[in-house]
This record gives sequence, C-alpha cells and structure tokens, in this order.
Amino acid sequence: MEVTKIPKKTISVIEPKRSLIVDKEKYRQKRVAAYCRVSTDSEEQLTSYTTQKKVYSEMIAARTDWEFAGLYADEGISGTRADKRPEFKKMINDCLAGKIDYIITKSVSRFARNTVDCLDHVRILKSKGIGILFEEQNIDTLKIDSELYLVIYAGFAQSESESMSKNVTWSYRKKFEDGNTVFMYKKFLGYRKGEDGMPEIVQEEAVIVERIFNMYLTGETPNRISAVLKAEKIEIPGKKLTFSSDMIANILANEKYCGDSILQKTVTIDCISKIRRKNTGEAPMYYVQNSHPAIISRETFHKVQEELIRRKTRTPLSSKTAITSTGKYSRYALTDVLICGECASRYKRVTWMIKGQKRIVWRCMSRLDYGKKYCKESITAEEKALQDAIVRALNKFNAEDTSTYLALMKATIGDAIGLNGGSEEVDLLQRKIDALNRKMLELINESVQGGDDIESHEDEFKQISETIELLKGRIKTIQELANSDGSPNDRLEQIQQVITDREQNKFQYDDSIVRQMIECIKIYPNGKLEIIFGGGYIVEENLITSG
Repeated sequence: MEVTKIPKKTISVIEPKRSLIVDKEKYRQKRVAAYCRVSTDSEEQLTSYTTQKKVYSEMIAARTDWEFAGLYADEGISGTRADKRPEFKKMINDCLAGKIDYIITKSVSRFARNTVDCLDHVRILKSKGIGILFEEQNIDTLKIDSELYLVIYAGFAQSESESMSKNVTWSYRKKFEDGNTVFMYKKFLGYRKGEDGMPEIVQEEAVIVERIFNMYLTGETPNRISAVLKAEKIEIPGKKLTFSSDMIANILANEKYCGDSILQKTVTIDCISKIRRKNTGEAPMYYVQNSHPAIISRETFHKVQEELIRRKTRTPLSSKTAITSTGKYSRYALTDVLICGECASRYKRVTWMIKGQKRIVWRCMSRLDYGKKYCKESITAEEKALQDAIVRALNKFNAEDTSTYLALMKATIGDAIGLNGGSEEVDLLQRKIDALNRKMLELINESVQGGDDIESHEDEFKQISETIELLKGRIKTIQELANSDGSPNDRLEQIQQVITDREQNKFQYDDSIVRQMIECIKIYPNGKLEIIFGGGYIVEENLITSG
C-alpha cells in the first residue's frame, strides 16, 4: 500500500491592497452643531438660553477637529413634542441634508421630554452616521451601549415632564379656585391687559361687541353679522380676529362679556400630545361672578342665550347629523358600526357580480387590503343576512327588556328630532345656580361667625339673587321651547308616532334604527354577531346565510 505524504502546511499573509481612493473627508473637520432649549419665556429662563448659546459657541470653536455648524435654539417652547419646535425641526432637516455631522446638547430632557420622539430621532440620525452627545449623562449615541442608557434617561425625562404638567395643572386650578380669570387678549375682542395685570375694556372694540349682541337680538344671524363686519374690513392692531361666523357665535355665547367667567371649560387629556377637550366632568369648573368689568348687561346676555336656544330648538337637527354618535354620516348605516371581531378593522360594503348576478356583501377592510396577512379568519357577510340578524336582535332586545328598549328608543328619537336640545345647557345653568347658592350660604356663615350684620352684605345677596333668577329664567325658557315649539304636531306625539310605526314594521330592516340605537356590531369568524346597543346592552345573534 502506497502512503501519500501530505505536504507541510504553510501560511502566508496577503497584504491588503492599498486604497487608491482619494478620501478628503478624513481630513475635514467634523461639523458640530449645538441644540439648546428653555421651557418658558421668563427672564430667568431667557438668561439660561443666552448662557447656553455662549458656552456651546466657545466649546466648539476651541476644538481644532470641530467646525461650528450652527446653534439651534428654541425659546419658551415645551419639549414634549418635536413638531412644535421649529429650530429642532430645522436642525434635524439640516442633518438629513448632510450639513451636520455631530450634535451636542446639555441633557436628554433638553433634547426631548417624550421618550418615543427622543429614540426615533436618535435612531434616524444614527443610521446616517450622525451622533448626539448628551453632556450631563455623558451619552454618545454612536457608541454601542448608548441606547440602553438613553431609554432610561428619556423615560426619566418624560416622567419629569408629566410631573411638571401635573404641577402646572395644580397651579392653574388653584388660580381658578381663587377666581383668577385667564384671557387670551390677542384673540379676544373688547379687552386688553391693564397696567395692574387685570382685564380692562377697550372702548373702540367694546362698541363692536355691543353691536354684535344688538344685531343678533334684532334678528340677524351669525353668518349675516359676519358678512357685514367683514365688508367693513375692520382691523384691530395686535389682534388676530377674523370676524368669521364661528367667532361671532363664540362671542354671543361667551359669559365674559357680561363680567362673569366660567373657568376650566376644557381639560388637557395628555401632557405629551397636548390634546385638550371640552370638560364634561373630568375636573371641576368654577363660576366667577363679577370677575372683571362687563361690556354688556347680564340682562342682554341672558336674552341672547335664550334667543340662541330658541333658534336652535325651532330648527330640528337633520336625520343625517343628529343620529350618529360620532357626529359623522355615512351613506350606509352599517359602515359606522360593523367591526371585525378578529382584527378590529371596519367592514366595508362590496358589490360582487357573479354570472351576471349582483350580490352585495360586507368584508373586513384589512382582509381586502392585505389578504390573510393580518386577519386570517374573518368572514364575508351577506347584506341581507346581516339585516335579518339585526332585526332579530332588536326584537330579542324588546322581548328581554322592554322598558330599557323603549327608553333608549325614545331618547335617540328625541335627539334626532331636536327634542333633547339644550339638556347640556340646562345642566350647566343648574350647576351655576348651585354654585351661587353655596356662595350665598358662605356669606351668611361668614357674617354669623364674624358677628357682622347680615345687612352689610345686602348688595351682594341682591346681586346673587338676581343672577339666580336670570339663570332660572333661562332654564324655564329652554324647557318651554323644547316641549312646545309651535309646530303642527307636538314633539312627544312625534316620538310616539315613530315608535308605533316601528312596532308595525318590526320585522323590516331600518337604517335609521341602526344609526340611532346601535353603537357597534362585532362579526366573529364563526358567524356570531355581538350587537352592542346604546347604554351597553348586548344581544348575540348568528348570521344565517341563504342557500
């Protein structure tokens, strides 16, 4: 047997080929920018802003390997949202345009108080080879372990922002409790900030306010008043006023013009997104009487409020806008309520043509757009089968709990024809009356405890009593107008007639019933329907397909 001799293994190094590419960038200075931000417009914070500007300019100029690429600074702006900081946005755009190689900023909280915003921008810049140095935390985002630390510090910054938001909210509520009124003077007709910091009347503007109220009481509409004022091309220096119909309507409904204030009408839902909405019970409201000088009398103001309600009540809401819970109208009632039980997407009406025959079905929008990628089991529902199931569910609801069924039907029909108009207004007026009654009791108790003569507060008692009577008068007017508007048929009879008609046609599908009474219909893969009515009443049904 012949033995094969394996040659001795030898290893030699192949030197890397010398690059012949001319890379001028290696010898170029790194273009470094600085970002700073102060959160308020106070003198102390603006001093901080000026100091940061000077420090970063000198720091960058002192490094021979750095070139100053500019200072980006936002003054008096919150850091919770990047889209609200113009200089920050400009800096990011300059980075993406290749004008900046590196950014220096004092701390994570100066860069962003929103964790998601912070990480998103850091990752975008890092993907372009652009780093950020956070001085206080000593984090360089180009280093491998930087993101872990960044998440921690950004989380702390957001928590700090949320805590600060709560403190600001508390301070505002304390001001509200003390009856301190807040005015947006640049957008408010008739007032300016006085030397003592309190609102004072601007006579030239007050004339316009009085004119608006008088025009409305003589029969003009907000649209007509707006057209007249716009035609006169009124300009008020330092104020952004459009004299639109919406602005006129807001003036007519604003209690500040009679010297009173309702404080905390809106609340902030989220300190990060800054979303505000109408205060419907999330926080207390404060009714402050005589909080500032009045432009119009209380009598005139209350007459206007009564006229606003009268016109609103005499013009019933259309069936399109009055009967949907979202305030939106779709051609098909089911569009607003059908939801896929698997992926929670909306269902969409689709027309199929099969062998020349039209077939109308409803399909999950996710399934239509992406196939089975996100929604694997959703079913196609025939429109007729859906409508039949809804009719069965309505009759089942009526049979199981007739009183609740009729109460819901009456309430939703009342909304549709305008019978319930003004219920929110009545509630607010009643709460004003309650607040004034409490104030009167407080005055009496103070007089008794202090040993004062109650007659010394006679003027205050008289003023409060007169206001209460005016408010009660408005409530009475609203209720009278709601219950008898002079139409040929009484509205209660209208409701009863609608209920009777529906009872006679209880086995027929009706789009208006779906719009008025049903909040949501969930369709599950096994053909089960979960029909959720107003008030949370749930009825289960099954799709029964034909053939």
